[in-house]
Amino acid sequence: MIPGQTSDLVRQHALATLTATFMAQGHPTEYAKQMATAAIFQTDLELRNAQLTHLLGWLKQEHSELYSQALGHLESTREAFEQRLQSGS
Repeated sequence: MIPGQTSDLVRQHALATLTATFMAQGHPTEYAKQMATAAIFQTDLELRNAQLTHLLGWLKQEHSELYSQALGHLESTREAFEQRLQSGS
């Protein structure tokens, strides 16, 4: 199995399980799907943030010469993202 497929299967299973849970709590099906999607998306964002924080901490401790470059790349990525948002691309 391809590694990306595993995470997709996990997300699909999580979506189905959370949707069923929200429906069992009395939420309409469409809302339950949206709530489950939002919960999974938020969890994924928190995981990515934790991964990035861990990586930056490791770089700072083990490869301090690369740490400032990494911060520069993160900042340029943020700036490019904000420009895309402002331009509507």
